[in-house]
Amino acid sequence: MNRKNALAAGVAAALALGSVTMLATQSTAAPRPTAADGSSVAQPGAGFKAMTADARGEAIRTAGRNAAATARELGLGPDERLVAKDVLIDADGARHVRYDRTYRGLPVIGGDLVVHLAEDGTITGSDLAHQGAIRIAGTTPKLTAADASAKAVKHAKHVKKAKTGSKDSSTLVVYAVGKIPVLAYRSTVTGEGETGPTSRQAVIVDATSGAALDQYELHQSVTGTGNGVTVGQVSIETTQTSSGYTLTDAAHGGTIIYDSYNSSQSNPKQNARAFSKTTNSWGNGTSSSRESAAVDASYGLAKTWDYYKDSFNRSGIRNNGSGAPAYVHVDTGLLNAFYDDDCFCMFFGDGSSQNSNTPVTALDVAGHEMSHGVTSATANLTYSGESGGLNEATSDIFGTMVEFYANNTGDPGDYYIGEKLNMSGGYMRRMDNPAADGNSLSCWTSSAGSVDVHYSSGIGNHFFYLAAEGTGTKTIGGRSHTGTTCNNDTFSGIGKDKAAAVWYRALSTYMTSTTNYAGARTATLQAAADLYGANSQERYLVSKAWAAVSVGTALPDPGTGTPTPSPTTPTPSPTTPPSGNALANGSFEQGTSGWTQSDNIITNSSLQAARDGSWYAWMMGYGADAVESLSQSNVAVPSTGTPKLTFWLKVSTQESGSTAYDTLKVNVNGTTLATYSNADASSGYVQKTVDLSAYKGQTVKLEFAGTEDTYLSTIFLVDQIAIG
Repeated sequence: MNRKNALAAGVAAALALGSVTMLATQSTAAPRPTAADGSSVAQPGAGFKAMTADARGEAIRTAGRNAAATARELGLGPDERLVAKDVLIDADGARHVRYDRTYRGLPVIGGDLVVHLAEDGTITGSDLAHQGAIRIAGTTPKLTAADASAKAVKHAKHVKKAKTGSKDSSTLVVYAVGKIPVLAYRSTVTGEGETGPTSRQAVIVDATSGAALDQYELHQSVTGTGNGVTVGQVSIETTQTSSGYTLTDAAHGGTIIYDSYNSSQSNPKQNARAFSKTTNSWGNGTSSSRESAAVDASYGLAKTWDYYKDSFNRSGIRNNGSGAPAYVHVDTGLLNAFYDDDCFCMFFGDGSSQNSNTPVTALDVAGHEMSHGVTSATANLTYSGESGGLNEATSDIFGTMVEFYANNTGDPGDYYIGEKLNMSGGYMRRMDNPAADGNSLSCWTSSAGSVDVHYSSGIGNHFFYLAAEGTGTKTIGGRSHTGTTCNNDTFSGIGKDKAAAVWYRALSTYMTSTTNYAGARTATLQAAADLYGANSQERYLVSKAWAAVSVGTALPDPGTGTPTPSPTTPTPSPTTPPSGNALANGSFEQGTSGWTQSDNIITNSSLQAARDGSWYAWMMGYGADAVESLSQSNVAVPSTGTPKLTFWLKVSTQESGSTAYDTLKVNVNGTTLATYSNADASSGYVQKTVDLSAYKGQTVKLEFAGTEDTYLSTIFLVDQIAIG
């Protein structure tokens, strides 16, 4: 999960629970209680204590006072500062402090991190979106803000007729999502997109070259196709005034529902007025009354608040007891709903002719949108690539859980998203079978990061369904569900409440802005270990569910101690020893499958290029003291002919001359067979061959080991590894 664990032995400043002692460990799970029969004991609230707003505020202030000491212990640079964002405290007193990062006063995109502490203040681990100190050449950009805005308009691909207006701006930032941080601008453009004629998009451009580094929608919507449903006759919280009543929910943070009066998306508050009337009866169950959509929104947001409070001891989106305002009847013909973190508010359209003008105020929509706010307040998953898919999946997961929690007879819980939308297909997305809509992904592939986030969310949705319900056909909420897998495996689920607790703990405690699906697997396995034990059936079945959507492999069954069979395991050929397997995933197109990496080495980052396909191994490139390892064990070397290891290597360096300062070694069973260095720099990939005759017929461990010194960086890119 971490790029590196930079924790060094030492003592930091005192936290509220005592002095801080640093341990060189990574996010290790503490032993959890077990029942008398040996089964795991559920941890209420996903393991977190309930905190008052005052207690949470004091915990955050304490973390802020100790931010400088924490930064030093993490090995961050003198120009970096940590800004405390949130603190969660476990039932056993352990705490998890989430920080954002700045560099010379500039925001660092991808600089967020979580520090984990035991009850006595001992730091037991950390999770960093970008591991190690930020190092860039300087903070003086070559491009002006106006130049960056112009580049952003040209690069924008999520909106048509892109432009920048008076409210749009380009802000200088450090972009640390890739392996090497760069000075960049974060620009905002407006144009025609999925959320309507005034859709907004963020574009990150290199402050020197103007090249596009990333881009994503700012309105995190359910989809452009829209959704909406009437929840029926329900009880809602209102506030009495001297002249009547308002749709102000004092029981849920003072949430206020406004009528936008069809104000445009670019300024949805322009004509807005809070709903008020002399009687306390609202709506008529149809769209002929403007109050009906407001009832849906008020009810849905209240149920979402209650779900998070009852399930995870979370008090509102930002866990501070404050409700976010909501606006209904936004724009005209808007088939959308979205959460905007800039204004801490939610917006709901009225639908269009495509869905019989049904207001987009469904119960699972309210849960979905409010959950975008929770994600923003916790892991803050970047809304692009695989992390964007996880962002959308998180909202689908908790929107679905809110639907189950509400137990509304008019909208019973199921794993269909937007099933009350009056859409021709009958639903928007399915968690049990995402690919059924013709666009969503049910299984992870190496191209998942380039798919629209609403479709790549299918991987996370599919995982959650299988973790909760297992495989096989079921009828849930009156609808048919088919728990198919990508590897033909069959298994039972752990139940939706346990699966949701695992996901919430992973999101709030271990995930960061750059977490991808492989990282989500690691985070949920750690969360399951925290809640139910490292050797629990729950953790084992979570791993089975990930393997079933082609993310990693299943853990050994703790009941038998034997690995779960995987249909993707190569069958040994007659010429390979029975004890070993052929080298797996040598092209990395299956992500991290088959490989053990010390850090996030295997990547599909667009900052470098693969030799073939999209994935490759990126080793070193820090310009600082560092070591990395990429290995695969139990590899069978052919027993006939002249066996050889072949791979493609590209070396880029800031070093000069023929002295080897930074190296990449090829080790077999701990013995170095070949060494490459900065002196082997090349403009492209070069094929390398290593003789394995000395290991003919043996089962070996193959390792690529990188070492970098203090000054200047060298990048080693490895791809298309084979033994034959």
